[in-house]
Amino acid sequence: MAVISKAACIGGGVIGAGWVARLALNGIDVAIHDLDPQAERKVGEVLDGARRAYQRIAPKGLRSEGAITYAASIAEAVSDADLIQESVPERLDVKHKVLADIDAHARPEALIGSSTSGIKPTDMATALSRPERLVVAHPFNPVYLLPVVEIVGGEKTTSGFIDRAKGIYASIGMKPVVIRKEIEAFVADRLLEAVWREALWLIKDGITTVEELDDIMRYGFGLRWAQMGLFQTYRIAGGEAGMRHFMEQFGPCLTWPWTKLMDVPEYNDELVDLIVTQSDQQTGDLSIRELERIRDENLVAMMEALGRQDDGKGWGAGALFNAYRAQLEQASLETKA
Repeated sequence: MAVISKAACIGGGVIGAGWVARLALNGIDVAIHDLDPQAERKVGEVLDGARRAYQRIAPKGLRSEGAITYAASIAEAVSDADLIQESVPERLDVKHKVLADIDAHARPEALIGSSTSGIKPTDMATALSRPERLVVAHPFNPVYLLPVVEIVGGEKTTSGFIDRAKGIYASIGMKPVVIRKEIEAFVADRLLEAVWREALWLIKDGITTVEELDDIMRYGFGLRWAQMGLFQTYRIAGGEAGMRHFMEQFGPCLTWPWTKLMDVPEYNDELVDLIVTQSDQQTGDLSIRELERIRDENLVAMMEALGRQDDGKGWGAGALFNAYRAQLEQASLETKA
């Protein structure tokens, strides 16, 4: 059961719309503010996809959706919200303007969560009169399905608001992970950036194609990472001697010329055209909405499969999936009662 009843989403793009879906499908009323004249259509399409996925997660029924309203101003959207989720573009000047407006009109006890993927909360908090309540709450697309959310506090964020953030996001089926030290790009995006940089070199140098590289990931180590992550996977690779043997065996590779991570290919029209052309060929006639549907069905299926492991207790995201499914179905029963 969600621990809040009202939320505001400032920004209704891909991430903002995902937050709307995650919150509303957990019975939370959501007020949205977005200047895009197409925002209602775009958010509506994301909601349609989320509803389809959630019907698969909880086939026995869901609780009543939270009401969704569109506010003409930030002040109107945040006035009675318990949680304000900011998901505007990744520019510090834009963040400052929006966060200052939120801070001026939100209730003093309201939690402000920023969806930024890389800006430090301390840098954003200079625009607030109450910086103690600002946290980074960095999710992953699709927000309504992927559970993890990185929680990052700034220099003036209090432990009480960190704990409150953990409780709120956990109550809507997420896996909050508190990042121990404030750092740009946090943890996940630093890992993704490393892979992305190496991938761009491999494509640029003609070693592989976009589709071939994706196949290596999705047919290989991506499946291992989905259930055990990086370090537990490598522990098994060390055999009976475990992680120590793995480190001793593969540690010397760190000095070998296997990577260009300290170098970046020139970002020019030629590289962009190469990546875009290969990506278009890979995707064929599938639209973005069709790709989203396929992605969502695959994610639910994988989490269902992981939920059946370890005698039904679940493994990795599967254990959380089982608990979240039970939470949704219990809420549905309470709604019908």
